[in-house]
Amino acid sequence: MRKIVLGLTAVATLMASSALADTKLKLVEVITSPARTETLKAMVADYEKSNPGVTVEIVSLPWGQAFEKLATMVAGGDVPDVVEMPDKWQALYAGAGKLANLEDNIKNWKHGATLGEKTLAMARQAGGTAYSIPYGFYLRAMFYNKKLLKEAGVAKPPVTTAEFKEAAAKVSKLDGKYGYCLRGGGGGLNAWMMSAAAMNGSGKFFDDAGKATINQPGSVKGLQYLMDLYKDGSAPKDSVNWGFNEIVAGFYSGTCAFLDQDPDALIAIAERMPAEDFAVIPMPVGPAGKAYPTIGFAGWSIFETTKHKSESWALLAHLSDPENNKTWARKVGVLPIHTGAEQDPYYKTEQFAGWFTELNSSKYQPLILPSYLEGFGYFASTLALESSQQALLGEISAQELADKWAEFLTAEYAKWKAKQ
Repeated sequence: MRKIVLGLTAVATLMASSALADTKLKLVEVITSPARTETLKAMVADYEKSNPGVTVEIVSLPWGQAFEKLATMVAGGDVPDVVEMPDKWQALYAGAGKLANLEDNIKNWKHGATLGEKTLAMARQAGGTAYSIPYGFYLRAMFYNKKLLKEAGVAKPPVTTAEFKEAAAKVSKLDGKYGYCLRGGGGGLNAWMMSAAAMNGSGKFFDDAGKATINQPGSVKGLQYLMDLYKDGSAPKDSVNWGFNEIVAGFYSGTCAFLDQDPDALIAIAERMPAEDFAVIPMPVGPAGKAYPTIGFAGWSIFETTKHKSESWALLAHLSDPENNKTWARKVGVLPIHTGAEQDPYYKTEQFAGWFTELNSSKYQPLILPSYLEGFGYFASTLALESSQQALLGEISAQELADKWAEFLTAEYAKWKAKQ
């Protein structure tokens, strides 16, 4: 009998060991590039070393087809354990009950207490529950050229929208120079929305009745503000067609003194400008004393269907710990998620100061564009682009622009609301 018991014990031990060795997680990466994939592989390899018997398969989807490919995987039952979750998708998957609630994990995590206030707010943007841990932020702030401001007689960088307009006008009096690198072409919607919110003193896109706020009087003043910068010569005339590459080049070439952009623009600018020649400040505040810098993020989520929740959380926690997060943030050009990151020598510079001020002050409230609306892609890429260019060229008024946008957004919001 003793031999039988010992034999059964050995078999049970062997089976347990085999089960452990068979623990395989699937991680899907959706914002893919060779450099970031190699960084991810290195972090995952460290996780595997610390978790013997657990292996991680990384599936890298090309960004252009990532939304459709991930949706197809999930619909077909090939559901990953951990997924890179962009902000625009989080509400969709969380609302369908696909993502695991991470509140208890965060509460009991040794690094949970150092997650920044805005990190947790973004994690909970889908219904107030944390369905992801963001890995970093694309937050808008203002680059400025120190030499051009000094040459124009601007004593200090602007804090308010009124000071910004005055400073931009002074720089524009210099021969061949302009105050502001206006993004009038593709991807320029952020500036219009930030200006409207700052002048209106609110980051709400819809009122309690479901009507778009973009044509409220304050918002219209914000649209007019950008139109005036262009009309008065504070932005280059051809900036009506400028996209990302043109505005960044306009800044590092010394054509424009100011540029509002995310941290990813810093990579190209830092390669071409000495650090002592430029810095980054918070977005200028409007009449209400607040600014609404647009914010975007991506993070890590766990699918509710995983059979390995503890291992999946351990992987997510590993990718999100302070050191790994700093490594990842530097590689992909985002702001790290833990408080105190600004004390790291890499970030403790004038080039990062504006972003960290925005993250750590209630004066700056993140503005999340309503990308959950079904028609928002068309609105941002086509309708808003064409009509804002008409406004810059003087073909329609700020009020007409605002009314056109409000009509479309209100209708889209009603469609969305009806489906909830």
